[in-house]
Amino acid sequence: MRRMSLLMTLLGATAMLALTRAPARADSAQDNYTAYCTKCHGPAGHGDGPSAGSLATKPQDFADCAAMGKISDDTMFKAIKDGGAAVGLPGDMPSWSDGLSDAEIHDLVAYVRAFCKKP
Repeated sequence: MRRMSLLMTLLGATAMLALTRAPARADSAQDNYTAYCTKCHGPAGHGDGPSAGSLATKPQDFADCAAMGKISDDTMFKAIKDGGAAVGLPGDMPSWSDGLSDAEIHDLVAYVRAFCKKP
C-alpha cells in the first residue's frame, strides 16, 4: 500500500510538471509574433497584416521609431497580456494572456522593439 501511495504521488508530480509551461525559447518570440501578431501587424511590423483592413483602428506600426519611443515596455506588456483596452487603446487588440506566458510576452516585447531600426 505504501508503494502504491508513493507511485501515485510520483505520477501526480510528473503530471504537474508536464502541465507547467516550459521556459521561453530564444526563437519563440519570432514564432509567437508570427502566430499571434502578423495577421494584424504584418510580417515586418508595419501594421499592414492581412486582417488590418477589417479593424476599426489601424494596428500600431512597430517600425515607426517616433511612435514606439512613446510606448513603454510595461504598456506594451499589458496591451499584449490584457488587450488594448487595458491600456486605453482600442479594443481591437485582443488579450493574449491565455496563449502566452509572462516570459513569452516579455520576449515578444523585445522582439517587437527590434522592428524600429534607428539610422
